[in-house]
Parts: sequence; C-alpha cells; structure tokens
Amino acid sequence: MNSYQHSIASEASIAGFGLHTGAEVSLVFKAAEVDFGIAFKRVDIENQPIIPAHARFVTHTERGTTLENGKASVSTVEHVLAALTGLSIDNCLIEVNGPEMPIMDGSSLPFVEVLEKAGIKAQDKERSFFVVKEPIRFYDEKEGVEIIALPAENYEVSVIVDYGTKVLGSQSAHLKDLSDFKVEIARCRTFSFLHELEYLLDNGLIKGGDLNNAIVYVDQEVSDEKLQKLKKAFNKESVSVKPNGILDNLDLHYPNEAARHKLLDVIGDLSLAGKPIKGRIIATRPGHKANTNFAKLLAQKIKDDMRRSDVPEYDPNQTPVYNVTQIMNILPHRPPFLLVDKVMEISKEHVVAVKSVTMNEPFFTGHFPGAPVMPGVLQVEAMAQAGGILALSTVPDPENYLTFFLKIDNVRFKKQVVPGDTLIFRLVMDEPIRRGIVKMTGKAYVGDSLVCEALMMAQIVKEK
Repeated sequence: MNSYQHSIASEASIAGFGLHTGAEVSLVFKAAEVDFGIAFKRVDIENQPIIPAHARFVTHTERGTTLENGKASVSTVEHVLAALTGLSIDNCLIEVNGPEMPIMDGSSLPFVEVLEKAGIKAQDKERSFFVVKEPIRFYDEKEGVEIIALPAENYEVSVIVDYGTKVLGSQSAHLKDLSDFKVEIARCRTFSFLHELEYLLDNGLIKGGDLNNAIVYVDQEVSDEKLQKLKKAFNKESVSVKPNGILDNLDLHYPNEAARHKLLDVIGDLSLAGKPIKGRIIATRPGHKANTNFAKLLAQKIKDDMRRSDVPEYDPNQTPVYNVTQIMNILPHRPPFLLVDKVMEISKEHVVAVKSVTMNEPFFTGHFPGAPVMPGVLQVEAMAQAGGILALSTVPDPENYLTFFLKIDNVRFKKQVVPGDTLIFRLVMDEPIRRGIVKMTGKAYVGDSLVCEALMMAQIVKEK
C-alpha cells in the first residue's frame, strides 16, 4: 500500500443529477494539504460550510449515506468516497453546489476517470494507517448483517449478499488489493429490486434517475400496467424483463455485479473511519446503516489507539537519564518545590519525566484534609519543570539560567491525582526556541489515563 499521502495534481470537475432530488449538481475536486483529509464544501450556502468526511457526521443512511455539519448536508457520498479511496487519495476538498452527489451512471467510474485526468501527486508526509491487530465485529441480528475486520497485510474486502430472492440469489465478491479497484469494482452500478423502485417512484423519492444508472432486479410478476408505469416514469418507449431477471435497460458487466457494487459501497462508507485501513473486511448483507456503524466503531478504535500512542512508556526498572540529584544540577528548584523525580527520555524536541506522588507531600496537609488531591496548579508546575529541563538542555551552562512562565493556554484537568499515583510527563517542543522563548505542549498521565494537559510558553533568562 502507498506509504505517502496523496492529493490531486490539478483541479477537476464533474456535473450530473442527484438520483433522489433530481437537482443538477456540479462537483469541483481541489487539492488539499497533508493531513487535511476529505471534506465537502457547500458553495451554494451562505458562508460555504465545510462537512468533513468522517463517521461522526453521518446522520442518515436511507438510500445512501448522508453527512451533516450544522445545517449543511451532503447525501449519496459513498460513490465519490469509494473513488477517492480506490485511488489512494488522502487529501481533497470537494466543492459542491447542491445537497446530493450526482448519480452519474450509478457507479464510481466517472469520478475515478475525472480524478485520474487531474493527476494524483504524492505528498511529503507518510500515511497513518489503522492497522487491524485483532478481530473487530459488528452484528445486527435483526437485519442479518455482519461485518468483521481481521488482521491482514493490505486492505482486502470480501462481500456476501443474499436477500432471499431467486432472481439475485447468493453472490459474493472479493477485492484483494486497492490497486485493482478501477478494473474490478469502480464501474459496478447500483441496483434495486422492482418493488423498491415502485415504492420510490410512488413516493416521489427518485427524481433524477433513469434506466441507465441502476440495475433493476425483477422480484415479482410484472403486469402490463406496471410496465406502462415504468415506461412513463423513465420516458422510455418500451421496457421489458430479460431472461436473467433484470430490466432490459442495460447489460451486466459481471454476473456478480450486485455484490461488487455492495463492495464498492463498503469501501466508500468505511473511508469515514478517518484513516486508511490495513486489514481484511468481510461483510455479509452490508448496507449503508451497517457500514457507517462499523465505520464509527473503527473511528473509536482509531481514537483509542491515538490516545494510547501518546502515552509514554514508563519502566520503573529502567535507569533514568537524569536522577533527582542530576535534575537539581539543571533546575534551580529545591524541595519542597522540586516536583520532578527523574527524567526517562530527552531529545532536542521532547522530554519524558516522572513524579511519584506520596502522602508526604506538604500540600496534602491542607488540600484537602481527609480527601488528599494534588492541586491542579502544582500538576501544571510539575509539568513546567519537566519542560524547563528540556529547555535548559539547550544551553551549555543550565545552572546559570532560569525559566519563567509567560503564558499558559488550553489547560484541562481530566482526572484527580492522589497519593500513590505516579505522574508521567511528556512535553514536546512546538517550535524551535527563538530569542529565549520556548513553546511546548505538555501532557501528564497516570498509567494510560491523561490527567492534565496544557500549552505553555516560557522564557529562558540568564542570571545576572
């Protein structure tokens, strides 16, 4: 799988009609910077709101996937997202002048072709994958839907569909590698059963379709009256049922085109998890509701993994880089106001330090009697002292310097710190030190739980 992020090389556009709204809509694909992700921009709405392509913005999944941010929404996004995923495009802004993606021919191929024509360019940052390390399962007993993610070297997708109809029967499809998406999956069109089509037509829910953008499986007897109704709805001189049980509007690209299109939908919907996937997906009777629920499950796993990846590893048996005596050769602080016991890691950009919190701390006498809690300001102070060690490591004679706070922003306290806890601090330099000004992001953990975080600015000053 591609290891670097990608965007498009130039602007690309495409226009068509929304299947359900019938509205003419145009899309403009624009290049985006690294880590931008995929997002839709409603240029026809005041202030042109942006709707990120992420599972947390999914609101409706009937007849397609709808994303909503505030009062702005875009629907039927799955075919566009599948095209972007199939081409390994990570960063792209899609400007749209309507509420629904154009249906085109009912597949992803028109979007793939216009994106390829625009060109795909590698960017200067590696991709961050969600690596499936253990089985993840979603099961909807009522709908008979199951989606499983298993460990695998690449992104593979297998789909099984069986809706209990003779005309469609049981079908399966498999994509072994995304590089095969254009040839094997992209041109597979959406499909519907005749009874579903009739319901949509009767309720005015399909205004932009014609018989060239959907395979219609005839799962019931078709009277002359129904045929006349279909001819009128789609403005055709004649409509008939082929021997294979589909309407005669088009020919199948593959005998299992329905299963392949469902696989296309799975790829589009699961892109909403927020990261490219390394793993094998097996989906039985998938639909947009199940797909997006599984995407939300994956998104939560990604969030949990990111939180755990930020937690510094602390081995109490490891020899520290600096013990408390060495720390006192760097910092001017002394007991009882020295709040760092040892430094476990240090580089030009980061430091990991430790503070063991015991009942002997003098502040517990009054904070609070009978319910000892470490004051939040002292948690920040301890974190700042760890940052001071990092800052002073940049000068040859740290004993001749002091660090003074200039500003603290975005301080958040997540959990109480009590006697017996071991605070683990991780501070990262946000930018190079200029004119003695230091900017750092600090986080404090107890175990793998974040207890405190802050953005800090300080100044290194040489003692006179």
